[in-house]
Parts: sequence; C-alpha cells; structure tokens
Amino acid sequence: MPRLVLLRHGQSQWNHEKRFTGWADVDLTETGVREAEHAAALLRRNHITPGVCFTSYLRRAIRTLWIVMEQMDLMWLPVIRDWRLNERHYGALQGRLRSEVAAEVGLDLVRAWRRSYGERPPPLAEDDPRFPRLDPRYADLGPAAWPATESLADTVKRVVPVWDGQIVPALRGGRTVLISAHGNSLRALIMHIDRMSPEDVPALEIPTGRPLVYELDDAMQPLSHGYLHEAPPLAAPTAD
Repeated sequence: MPRLVLLRHGQSQWNHEKRFTGWADVDLTETGVREAEHAAALLRRNHITPGVCFTSYLRRAIRTLWIVMEQMDLMWLPVIRDWRLNERHYGALQGRLRSEVAAEVGLDLVRAWRRSYGERPPPLAEDDPRFPRLDPRYADLGPAAWPATESLADTVKRVVPVWDGQIVPALRGGRTVLISAHGNSLRALIMHIDRMSPEDVPALEIPTGRPLVYELDDAMQPLSHGYLHEAPPLAAPTAD
C-alpha cells in the first residue's frame, strides 16, 4: 500500500517573528531544529522509513529534511529538490510583520491574503532585489519560476504537476515518500489529494514539524490519513 509522509518544515525565524516569508530563504530557529528532531523520532517510533525524499529550494525545508535523514541514519536516501514545492510567493509582503500590514490595510484583507484560495498579495517590482529572476537558484529556469506574487490557486497549479510527474511514480514504485515542504505548498497538495474545494481552504492549517501520513490505494486515493502522535505507535511491518 503506497504511503506518503507530508512534513511542514520546523519553525523558521520569520515564523517566530510573525513575518510574511514566502520565498525568502530564512533558516530554522532552535525550536524548529527540535521540531525536526521530534519528527524523526515519531517516524522511527511508528516504523515509517522513507525510501525517497522531496523538498523545495528553500533552506528551512531542506534543513528540516537533513535533520530527519540524519536522525534516522538515512543520509544516503535520494532527494529530489524542486522549486515548485517552494512556499507560496507573498510578493511585496515578504519580510514584513503581519501586524504592521494589518494596521495598514486591515485584518480582513490580511486574512484573505493568508488563507483564501484566489487572493494575491501586492506583487514585487521586477527590479526589486527580491525578484526571483535575480536569484541564481531560479535564474536559468525561465519566467515560469519567476512569480512576482501568488495566490494559493497559483501554488496549486505548480504543485500538481510535481505530484503527477514525480511523486506518484515514486509511490507506484513501492517506496514510502517523504515531502519536506511548506505550509502553502502542502496545503495545495492536500487540496489535490483530498479533492477539497476552495471553500474548505481557510480552515486548513498545517502545524510545523508534525508528520502527516497518508495511506493510499493503487489509484492514489486516500484510504486514511492523520498526524503521528506519541502513542500508540503504528504496528511494525510483518515479514513477508
């Protein structure tokens, strides 16, 4: 039975400071490191061993994955990095305190930018030093990898092809797949897997550092899913 593990990165510095992060390359806090270590412990306790890993181009997701792999003695696993698993791009809001922005434009608009399906924040100017075209990670990828801002709907459009083209083939190959990514790229993936409607999106919240495990059928439809917890552990696999 195909098994998928979704893991939002541990707490980042800008999570802690309540700033809009998006594609800004912010590292983990010490709390975030501990969350990643705890995620690895939960996977071990529940006898879940990834066979292939996916992550974004952003260090908070990459470092979370490194910590999990190291703690599980799985540093040798193949890792596929894909910019399409990046966090949603928050445009000109990136780096700003959410409270500051709310004081300027109102809490309702901030909530719409953060939680709605179709609202885009104000875009970056193309000559802004934060614009993706000016980042060496994305410079050779072309305009598709240079968003000035994104809605969750935009994020869904770039995440679903990764699911169809890379993640599903890995699952069909019999390997447990671990994806270390971000709140909104994982929301996009969950929307697609669970066939959620845009009206359900505002209530979908993904905690940092908590493995979410999906058991899938051969058609990649979910049979069950849930966050790992301390006890009781899942049953250990039996020998064939």
